[in-house]
Amino acid sequence: MTPEQIAKLPYRPCVGLMLMNTGGKIFVGQRNDRFEDAWQMPQGGVDKGENARDAALRELWEETGVTADLVQIIAETDGWLPYDLPHDIVPKIWKGRYRGQEQKWFLMRFLGTDNQINIETDHPEFTRWKWQDPARLIDEIVPFKRDVYERVMEAFEGYLG
Repeated sequence: MTPEQIAKLPYRPCVGLMLMNTGGKIFVGQRNDRFEDAWQMPQGGVDKGENARDAALRELWEETGVTADLVQIIAETDGWLPYDLPHDIVPKIWKGRYRGQEQKWFLMRFLGTDNQINIETDHPEFTRWKWQDPARLIDEIVPFKRDVYERVMEAFEGYLG
């Protein structure tokens, strides 16, 4: 696909989840489709007819095994935050229908214990996970998502640390 063709594509509606433990650290998972360290917070598409909050709770369950009763939604971004995929990835993901994603982010406080997190789900997204200090979060994130993660950190900075 040419850059001009990609620029005409829409963004895929998506939610992102910043799951924070009682110590103020953020859940990140090692992506299962990468060979080098490539961490990210849980995220996923919004299904047709689904609202963003419901999608966020569904994705939380699908990617971490954490149920809605184990979290408290503290905040959400005012709007949707877009990011573009690298051009070489666009034809390989979502059948080349999207240029990237626009995400509604939710900050959730995790009320459970670590043994209630289970990334060995029906369709695993992560090979491992950890709690990360917010100050170190951006450095480990997949490079093409760093800009949107910086905007998420700004949106939620009043709730972190």
